[in-house]
Amino acid sequence: MLRSILSLTLALSCAGVCAEEIWKSVRGGQFLSAIKYEDVDKLTIAPFALQARPVTNSEFLEFVTRYPQWRRDKVASVLAESRYLSHWAGPLELGGQARPSQPVVQVSWFAAAAYCEAQQARLPTWSEWEFVAASDESRNDARADPRWRERILEWYSKPSSEPLGNVGGTPPNFHGVQDLHGLVWEWTEDFSALLMTSDNRGRGDPDQSKFCGAGSLSTRDLDNYAVLMRVAMLSSLDAEDTTANLGFRCARDLP
Repeated sequence: MLRSILSLTLALSCAGVCAEEIWKSVRGGQFLSAIKYEDVDKLTIAPFALQARPVTNSEFLEFVTRYPQWRRDKVASVLAESRYLSHWAGPLELGGQARPSQPVVQVSWFAAAAYCEAQQARLPTWSEWEFVAASDESRNDARADPRWRERILEWYSKPSSEPLGNVGGTPPNFHGVQDLHGLVWEWTEDFSALLMTSDNRGRGDPDQSKFCGAGSLSTRDLDNYAVLMRVAMLSSLDAEDTTANLGFRCARDLP
């Protein structure tokens, strides 16, 4: 449904890209997700490419300059709420609150998906993002290491009022990807399928036993606070929402 709405509003040729990005190939493989799916235990992640870093303010500025329908003063209200790019000095001016190398935030799912489409790409799925984010600098899956989890949880203890750092501030992980932890939350293509109940009106229902589709959080991973927080945050959003610590990066299919 979200993709259909986006397609109706985009007038993008996707013939060119806004900026050359660094892409990292991810080989994929079998993966035990923190999400408990209805009919599978381990997921099979197909090979794909992922941007090494989150999209920056300067890159998104180039996008809205090229596609003015995504400027904050022109975007349709159904595609982005009033806080969309509100920290920029102007519709085409970053200013002191949005340094060029900081990750772009205050962007809606619609805007993030449109940016990726203009790069002949898409947003990563949750399972793709989770697969790559499970790595440390030397291991494909470091989730069983309590020291790795503690390092990630240090980010969650930092006040959200602190200015965002520049992209590329963390070491590349096993896949060569940076900033999956410690900088911003990130949109995924299927964010609206996370923790969905059989009745959409029950999103805020504390009864978390009625999940369908993507399913529920697996009890095997209830101690993974970082995953719990990300899933809870993403599942609480609507596609037009924006926040001051939510950005994105793009993905591409590989043969």
